[in-house]
Amino acid sequence: MTSHAKGNIRLYLGGDVMTGRGIDQILPQSVNPRLFESYVKDAREYVFLAEQANGKIQYPVAEDYIWGDALKIWLELQPDVRIINLETAITQNEDHDAHKGIHYRMHPGNVCVLNAAKMDICVLSNNHILDWGQAGLKETLDTLKHAHIDYAGAGENIFQAMKPAVFQLDLNRRILVFSAGMLSSGIPLGWAAATHHAGVYYLPELSHEILIKTADHINQYRQSADLVIFSLHWGSNWGYDVSEAFQTFARGLIDDAKVDVIFGHSSHHPRPIEIYHGKPILYGCGDFINDYEGIGGHEEFRSDLTLMYFLDFDAESLQFIKITLVPMQIRQLRLHNAGQNDIQWLYKKINQYLMSDTPFTIQNRCLVYETGIAER
Repeated sequence: MTSHAKGNIRLYLGGDVMTGRGIDQILPQSVNPRLFESYVKDAREYVFLAEQANGKIQYPVAEDYIWGDALKIWLELQPDVRIINLETAITQNEDHDAHKGIHYRMHPGNVCVLNAAKMDICVLSNNHILDWGQAGLKETLDTLKHAHIDYAGAGENIFQAMKPAVFQLDLNRRILVFSAGMLSSGIPLGWAAATHHAGVYYLPELSHEILIKTADHINQYRQSADLVIFSLHWGSNWGYDVSEAFQTFARGLIDDAKVDVIFGHSSHHPRPIEIYHGKPILYGCGDFINDYEGIGGHEEFRSDLTLMYFLDFDAESLQFIKITLVPMQIRQLRLHNAGQNDIQWLYKKINQYLMSDTPFTIQNRCLVYETGIAER
């Protein structure tokens, strides 16, 4: 693994970052552990399950503990921007959404965990960001602002929620990040932002009409030199299927809105990747870090294995060059380098569902897809 060529732009995209519940309880500060789930009533139970599975955790842990071996990967690969789906409210508000069965939050003091990983942008249009109501959302947004972390996909009104995060690479080049979510991922309709109502950027359907409106919205912000990422929280938690509606909409964003990357997430494991007209569509990046360790069920999907997504583009033409996937495994609520057998398992699974004629290869413990465009 090496840092990227000087003539390239390298993005880091991370799937669901779920730093609430059990993870919050091992961090330097933590919220009230009381939960409102059907079976688990105390967030510390998730710490116990993780310890039962993989051994004792000495906590409170350091602010960079959960990232584990990922810290070295970021240092080696040197992405220009780091973007994650933050699927956790950051709040001490005690008023949970009683219509939901599971609620995620972490203490505002633990935002240092995101700073320890040098996160630049969090996409927020997902099914946990409003678990603790509009007051919880406001505290989340305020906390991210004070931590100098930009965000997209949620806001105090629809205009803020639809506005992209803008990352200035240099004087002439920007990265725009739009974030939207759908009912299919579990986002309640009532969470949709409105003119005088805080919430998330919500897509009611994947119709052609919505596609055209979305493309028009993107074009209001984009400049000719911009690299555009559209983040979508969509689909179920498990499975490798990609519906025709999902594929048509994702391809339409590339054709009609000239989007450079479709950054999908919601599933607890990686979903298929498609290369369409030379642009990457990540239908589901899976969870990056969570507190599911020790919970049984769906073992065939190996949700303990996660991926770090690094995407390279030519800095002048914005042509897509390659994807580097770095396999990780969650143990003791921390990211570890995946073993050889696990790398092989992911390699076979990614290629099995890949929508491209060119397969991923294994290079230095990474899964690499190369377009054939030379790096400068």
